[in-house]
Amino acid sequence: MPKKRSGGGLSPTQQAAKFLGVSVLAGAVMAGIALPAVGALGLAAKGSVESFDELPANMKTPPLSQRTTILDAKGDHIATVYSRDRTVVDLKDISPYMQKAIVAIEDARFYQHGAVDLKGVLRALNRNAQSGGVAEGASTLTQQYVKNVFVEEAGDDPTKVAQATQQTLGRKIRELKYAIQVEEELGKKKILENYLNITFFGQQAYGVEAAAQRYFSKSAKDLSLQESALLAGIVQSPSRYDPVNDEAEATKRRNVVLQRMADVGNISQAEADEAKGQPLELKISRPQNGCITAVKGASFFCKYVEKVFKSDPVFGKSKEERAKIWNQGGLTIRTTLDPQAQESVQASLKDHVNKDDQVAAATTLVEPGTGKILGMGQSKPFGYGKNETEYNYSVDASMGGSNYGFPTGSTFKPFVAAAALEEGRPVTQEYSAPYDMDYPSPVQTCSGKPWVNGGPQKATVENEDESEVGPYRLREAMEKSVNTYFVQMISDIGLCPVVKMTDNLHVVQGNGEKLPEVPAISLGSKGISPLTMATAYAAFASRGMYCTPIAIESITQKIGQEQKSLEVPKSTCSRAMSEKTADTVNTLLQGVVDSGTGQEAGLTDRDSAGKTGTTDERKNAWFVGYTPNLSGAVWVGSATQQVQMEGITIGGVWHEKVYGGQVPGPIWRDAMSGALVGKEGGSFNLVEIPEDDDEDEDRGDRGDEDNDNGNGDNGNGNGNGGLIGGDFPTPSFSIPEGWIQGGDNGGNNGNNGGNWP
Repeated sequence: MPKKRSGGGLSPTQQAAKFLGVSVLAGAVMAGIALPAVGALGLAAKGSVESFDELPANMKTPPLSQRTTILDAKGDHIATVYSRDRTVVDLKDISPYMQKAIVAIEDARFYQHGAVDLKGVLRALNRNAQSGGVAEGASTLTQQYVKNVFVEEAGDDPTKVAQATQQTLGRKIRELKYAIQVEEELGKKKILENYLNITFFGQQAYGVEAAAQRYFSKSAKDLSLQESALLAGIVQSPSRYDPVNDEAEATKRRNVVLQRMADVGNISQAEADEAKGQPLELKISRPQNGCITAVKGASFFCKYVEKVFKSDPVFGKSKEERAKIWNQGGLTIRTTLDPQAQESVQASLKDHVNKDDQVAAATTLVEPGTGKILGMGQSKPFGYGKNETEYNYSVDASMGGSNYGFPTGSTFKPFVAAAALEEGRPVTQEYSAPYDMDYPSPVQTCSGKPWVNGGPQKATVENEDESEVGPYRLREAMEKSVNTYFVQMISDIGLCPVVKMTDNLHVVQGNGEKLPEVPAISLGSKGISPLTMATAYAAFASRGMYCTPIAIESITQKIGQEQKSLEVPKSTCSRAMSEKTADTVNTLLQGVVDSGTGQEAGLTDRDSAGKTGTTDERKNAWFVGYTPNLSGAVWVGSATQQVQMEGITIGGVWHEKVYGGQVPGPIWRDAMSGALVGKEGGSFNLVEIPEDDDEDEDRGDRGDEDNDNGNGDNGNGNGNGGLIGGDFPTPSFSIPEGWIQGGDNGGNNGNNGGNWP
């Protein structure tokens, strides 16, 4: 008697010895290759032996790809994403009926033979010779498992998948050799477990656990006899025997499996007959794959998390390495998303903006001092239909957002004020701030080459209302959002301090590029994302400490039955400005919501501060604000930058003109209020700002009008510009000889939004 292994089958040595005589036959039968002559068989056999010897000794078995679960900060489910829907389970967690059914229909002699079923090969060869085609195969369960490993290793690469499944003699030889190795190393029970976890059951379900959930909404361990038979029957042809699309064909196939189980003695004939008479009783669970299925409107945040994973080097040195880990899945990602904040964001957006409005709105909430993104949403849902979009308006282009972000209008002015305060300008700084003026020229830059206002038509700037005529001090200029004041301020201090401040606050354009050194940036002419703005303003709330935004708290990865923790990106905090500067800005911006353009956004139960912004032609409206423990940015506009928000209905409310404090402000107020319910308020460290000695209370009273009119950064300087006498104070810096230069001054049209998605 040949020596048998536990569980049946010949020893590896005996299998290898017999392999030389049958490998070509087995490969030919399984691949459907006709063998017309003994001579041809001999030549093929010689080649088979050489190929066999050249194969690597060990088969690489990649971890099975599984589903990834994304959770919020409280551990509640947000979404499930996967390249292949699979949950790996132990054999003990798979119904005994299922184990017997798959063996009966796919390889009834599984426990009696080794890696190769010699009797099966000869039987199939004889049948196929009689039929003149491929009427029967002889691939064992072990060989099928090996084939599935090759397919799994190929992933979603169509070329590699084709190579893994091509019907060639070489592939069959490789399967046979590795099947021998697998039988020796794993044993029958482990092979069966692995096979049931790797094989495809149709309807996007890989592995028996996913299949049980998909077709019957239950675990694999709870499958009944007839349910097990149905799933076992699907494996041969998931499309042909799909019970969802062809119940009759699937029922016939199930009954074939039941009869086969009776024939091999797994069940009695009576049991088989009774099960055959049962209806399928499917209880389908539709695939819930991808961020599009995320709860609480968190689809865009979910996609942002995916983008972070695929782009951050902490998850792998190369793009390919990170993508491989993501596609392999098995991850449990706990994020920073606060469910209370997220629900409040979505509720506020829904209350104020309809998804079929001409314009959209986006809101992002960030925690000062930690950089945690607590809420992210927008009025147009994630999707590909009408009034839906896949673009995340809250983030930069590299993370799935708009090509260039959105011009921010006057919400940029606090950065200019912070830069001036850091340069030593007093909080009582006064400028003439006329109603309209040419851009002051020249303006110092970091490179030493000044920006010059010149050309056929000089760049000009004006205030929203003709009643806005200075002189103004900083406090009143901020509350009323006086354009000419901040243009004069940036000309006074130069562009370099502003660049330094925005660098400290990580403020970049939506395409990732640095802001240009042109005076019009003081009016928010360049596109910036809401996440960038919310994170920058959070530095004011945390008394000058900037923290990079983060979306992921922790990640664990399941490989097989083992769990391991992955390193995740950490927020990096650094000082962006002095505490005194931050406290001063907080005092100024509290005045904006108390008595300035942002009164409609002010919170009544806690300290709050913020700034409104409206761009040229009212194509964008903003409110960015914060409390001591939460920062938020709201943008309203058209992603295509084609809609002028005048005479427009938004959220069922008609607006003659849209202002930053009028539409974005209330969205911000409601989103923040709901997010902060039950949270401690905290207080700002306010500074004393002297009142204007001769302030005229009636001067420039314009409510929330902060439209930023100006065509300043046109880049057409010719070196002939000069300081504006009377309207502009003597600059605090000296102008070296030869400093004023003509030609290219580094400017460009600040209101050119580029190509918008």
